[in-house]
Amino acid sequence: MAILSKDKPYGWKFSKIGGVTRVNIETGEDIAHLGELDQKMWTVLSCPTKGLEIDEKTLTLLDTDQDGKIKVNEVIAASQWLTKVLKDPNLLTKQSDTLNLSDINQETEDGKKLYNSAKQILSNLSLEKDNISIADTSDRLAIFAKTRFNGDGIITENSTDDESLKAIIKSCIDTIGSVTDRSGDPGINADQIEEFYTNCADFAAWSKDGDDRKDVVFPYSDTEAALTAYNTLKEKIDDYFLRCKLIAFNNDSTSALDVSVARFEAISDKNLTTCIDEISTYPLARVGNRKDLMLNEGINPAWEAAFSTLKSLIFDVDFAGKDSITESEWNTIGGKFAAYKEWKDAKKGAVVESLGLDAIKGILAENRKEELLSLVDKDKALENEANEIESVDKLMHLYRDFFLLLKNFVTFSDFYSSKGDKAIFQAGTLFIDQRSCDLCIKVSDMPKHNATAHLSGMYIAYCDCHSKTKNETMTIAAVITNGEVNSLMVGKNAVFYDREGNDWDATITKIIENPISIREAFWSPYRKFARFIENQINKFAASQDDKVTNEATGKIGEAGDEMVANASKAAQNTPGSDAKKNQAFDIAKFCGIFAAIGMALGYIGAFLVSFATGFLNLKWWQMPLAIVGIMLLISGPSMIIAWLKLRKRNLSPVLNANGWAVNAQAYVNIKFGATLTKIAKFPHVKNGSDPFKQGVPVWRKILYIVIALGIVFCALYLTNVLSRVGLQSPFYKDEPTEVVAIDSTAVPVADSIAAPAEETAEAPAE
Repeated sequence: MAILSKDKPYGWKFSKIGGVTRVNIETGEDIAHLGELDQKMWTVLSCPTKGLEIDEKTLTLLDTDQDGKIKVNEVIAASQWLTKVLKDPNLLTKQSDTLNLSDINQETEDGKKLYNSAKQILSNLSLEKDNISIADTSDRLAIFAKTRFNGDGIITENSTDDESLKAIIKSCIDTIGSVTDRSGDPGINADQIEEFYTNCADFAAWSKDGDDRKDVVFPYSDTEAALTAYNTLKEKIDDYFLRCKLIAFNNDSTSALDVSVARFEAISDKNLTTCIDEISTYPLARVGNRKDLMLNEGINPAWEAAFSTLKSLIFDVDFAGKDSITESEWNTIGGKFAAYKEWKDAKKGAVVESLGLDAIKGILAENRKEELLSLVDKDKALENEANEIESVDKLMHLYRDFFLLLKNFVTFSDFYSSKGDKAIFQAGTLFIDQRSCDLCIKVSDMPKHNATAHLSGMYIAYCDCHSKTKNETMTIAAVITNGEVNSLMVGKNAVFYDREGNDWDATITKIIENPISIREAFWSPYRKFARFIENQINKFAASQDDKVTNEATGKIGEAGDEMVANASKAAQNTPGSDAKKNQAFDIAKFCGIFAAIGMALGYIGAFLVSFATGFLNLKWWQMPLAIVGIMLLISGPSMIIAWLKLRKRNLSPVLNANGWAVNAQAYVNIKFGATLTKIAKFPHVKNGSDPFKQGVPVWRKILYIVIALGIVFCALYLTNVLSRVGLQSPFYKDEPTEVVAIDSTAVPVADSIAAPAEETAEAPAE
């Protein structure tokens, strides 16, 4: 009986990275078994192909469905292909851009093709070495420059030595257009060859049809020029004959239909050569009660050249020897162009017309189309070999970058690296406010960031960046994870350095506020209160300023009226007058306000007195504890909320807003955040080294000492410590001591207690 067995699953290793358990991808064996890793354990499910700090071509080669995203199945397919064509998958962890040809696994079919193609590339580049690099495979133009056929189905003038075929290829490119060959030269494919010969045949057939009906189609020696001249003057000549008809209908309309003297007078004082546009609006010739148009005289100077051309091409042919033509004779001319227009509208193959009819007939007579198509077939026969050459380029890009992608896709080991490595989504470093922010991410979709980035719990400063050297702009999201944020505001300028070291001018355009540190959270309530007080003072000052300004302006405007009214007011300003009464202060009107203010001040004073009394009743060692307790009461909630948020800061919402599908949390706790935002640390410098140090004056030092001594005295006095020297605190009163009068005959306590016993003993004797 056969023993049933099951393949043992691969022994994955796990570790805690960023507070989350993640799988380790460290060896070539790990890469080879990626297909066995549960997709739920992957940190990322998909990422965009653009905007990352990794060669975009590598990501494009991985994106097999060309949807702009790298997905898990595409990563697995790449890992399986790489581990199949390489002898040792561990080579992928080196992230090298040079591969020894001996490391290609020729025992597999794909590996053998890649090896042969790599040798071909080196041969085409005239390189004699046993390794190949990305620099070698990336220069496609150099690889295919010396090859006549490269498998893309495109032929160029270099594809043949036959001068006649070269001329035809050039003619095709000049008329039909070209496509770029792998060598970088313009060329043509089979479809363009077919289109070229079809157009040549159509144009030749159309031209032949015109020749066969020459007498009908071409009524004049230069019919095209004659038609152009006819169309140029048709409206003007039609207008002339219609004006003459109207004058024949009513002679009184002559002055209105002909050119008036006033129009000549309007331009008579000008340089008439600059008035041609105005003159061209006049009738073609002087109109009157007549039915013909003079051909040799009286033509409007603005139309004289065009009329002369029309006369030489048409009138001298159809009406030779005549000095004038009638309207009916003019109308016969238009009908002669009907056949020509019909033939012209039926033109085919116009795209090759620029070659000339004789050249087109010569190309058709040679009939080299099949030879050109055979060259295309010969080139296309090498398609597989040429594609394998491009596969070598894919191999080299993945050989260098695939492990880098895995460290930012399957795990986030680069992001959480203690070696200072940066993740592929970290675009560079922002320097602002004496700190450097390494967690800067390019923003690809600002509306998505507006919708989800705040869920990260991070303090994010969005900056618009501009590079003068590159003449480019971009927006970044700078995550600030350490320090204070008092001076950070919209509009603040900074400098951003990308991963290549290029500097960009940066300006903050938006801020998402969240806690940065517990220390910052401790002082936050006090800063908010101080900011509130400052804002209220500013508002009050501004309102008072506006009030005073408005009153002053009003008074200045009314100054004149007041001077006039002063006389009458002086007369009325007598004891008991109404004016005097109106100026009297109405205490009853404001008593409610005074009472409210008094009550408020009373409550505030009572509270302060109660607070001071309670505080001063404490023992001296209880007072600092009370102060600490009050501060914790104020700052405690803010610190607790900040601590909870800082523990849960999560980068995932920010990456999701950029098109990532993050499958696991990416926490940025307090300790890790301190490594992402570094604050400037200055060495201790003695104050004496500052040449512009402003010293404290002697009188101010004395004042500080007096104030300090006064505070100490008040504290000792109010806590009744000075009662020992006769200074009694008003908050401490001695309790009255009862004075008991003692009778001299009184019996001592001991005797009074013993007395009954003695009396009891002596009673029987009596």
